[in-house]
Amino acid sequence: MAKKLIYLVRHGDIGQGKDKCYIGQLDIPLSELGKKQASLLKEIFSRVPLDNIYCSDIGRVQQTADLIASAHQIVPMARVELRELYMGDWEGKPFSEIRTNYPKEFKERGADIVNYRPPLGESFSDCYKRVIPVFESLAKSDEPTILIVGHAGVNRVILCHVLGIPLENVFRFEQSYGCVNLICKEGFEYRLKYLNYTVNRDLSSMGL
Repeated sequence: MAKKLIYLVRHGDIGQGKDKCYIGQLDIPLSELGKKQASLLKEIFSRVPLDNIYCSDIGRVQQTADLIASAHQIVPMARVELRELYMGDWEGKPFSEIRTNYPKEFKERGADIVNYRPPLGESFSDCYKRVIPVFESLAKSDEPTILIVGHAGVNRVILCHVLGIPLENVFRFEQSYGCVNLICKEGFEYRLKYLNYTVNRDLSSMGL
């Protein structure tokens, strides 16, 4: 039975301060640290025989994907369906502001992380419905080894899917900036081989 390798990466750092914000689909570029992380990802994946690279069409993800792709004769294929969870009216606002000014809504989201939608935004259930059909189509392609460059929320949705666990567990997965996950697909079954390996020179333990 043919084995398919799916590398799932989060884009590099974007320089958020201590008071973190809901970024969602805002088009924020990589920070200097994020560019260094993307360059290290390029170095790591230069040793991996990738057949194709797919990514969100948001700038920070495309920056990361383009740097990795520069070590291969590949042009990353951007898919709008792989965009981050859309936070609607909460986009760009600090967590602390929402917690203080909208305590009821903040509490409601925490109580039902799967289905709660911020005003004009998406729930994780909505995100799942647009991301997973695309992920499954890529997983079924005849390309033996692919790389998907995405966002923390999107990656967590995919990880819940491949592990067959409810979306209520979406925040149980850490997805650090520039991290690498490796999913192995054999037939209809998925196995998670690596989770949240951060881009540093100790990644040799992954065989990369």
